Amino acid sequence: MQGLFDMANMTLHLPEESLLQPAWDYIQRHHETSVRSPLFPVFLSVSTYILLVAAYTTLDLLAPSWPWLNRYRLHQDRHIAWASICKTLGLTTYNHLVFIFPAAVAQWLWRPPIPLPQKAPTLTEFLTGVLACTVIFDFQYYFWHMLHHRVGWLYRTFHAVHHQYNEPFSLVTQYLSGWELFSVGFWTTANPVILQCHCLTTWAFMVFNVWVSTEDHCGYDFPWAMHNIVPFGLWGGVPKHDAHHQRPGTNFAPFFSHWDWLGGTAYDPSSILSFKDKNKNKET
Repeated sequence: MQGLFDMANMTLHLPEESLLQPAWDYIQRHHETSVRSPLFPVFLSVSTYILLVAAYTTLDLLAPSWPWLNRYRLHQDRHIAWASICKTLGLTTYNHLVFIFPAAVAQWLWRPPIPLPQKAPTLTEFLTGVLACTVIFDFQYYFWHMLHHRVGWLYRTFHAVHHQYNEPFSLVTQYLSGWELFSVGFWTTANPVILQCHCLTTWAFMVFNVWVSTEDHCGYDFPWAMHNIVPFGLWGGVPKHDAHHQRPGTNFAPFFSHWDWLGGTAYDPSSILSFKDKNKNKET
């Protein structure tokens, strides 16, 4: 205990370097060949997306008959139709087969296996790395997104397909043009390289990016959603991105709120909800 707690300065010293090292040693001992493959980051991202979409789509199909679940949906009177599921799933499958799979095979053929460092990142390095990659991605996508809304040709050619649904659900996350999918994938891959992140940090950022992107489109306001966990309204989350699909000139940032505040593009989704509530009261 004396090594962990400094009585003189009343501070707690956590053995940071040992926290992730056992897990990293296990990965290197039992899965080194797999994780060194250039295909592993692609497999990790795609499998994470498939699992999340499968879970949210199951909730979408159950919500109409489960009132306790439906009450968490932003649009409780609008249910997800099979036709919408099939349409979005079709384009997602097409994008993966035509764009992601060939790019993954090209990496596998031409890129050598990734060398693995012996030491795991400290917990501080791990968390700050994921945060830094997320902040930079948020900055990049905010301006990319705003540009593709402000320039008519860019919007019509590349981004309009994503806005065919003004009440998004999880499969809309990757209901994208090939150019947009490439842009998002490029930044997700490049940012950890630019910041020289440990590969464990890189993989965690990729999983986190897919998770919060899918959550933003899921249409559910769960208590454990990121916008309900991060304080002071710093995280836009599900309500603000849902509002973006209804008011496309607002809320361009994918995750945080500060760029929309600074750029004058922030929109409070509570006004949409209050408007709908007033209309319901008039009808009743």
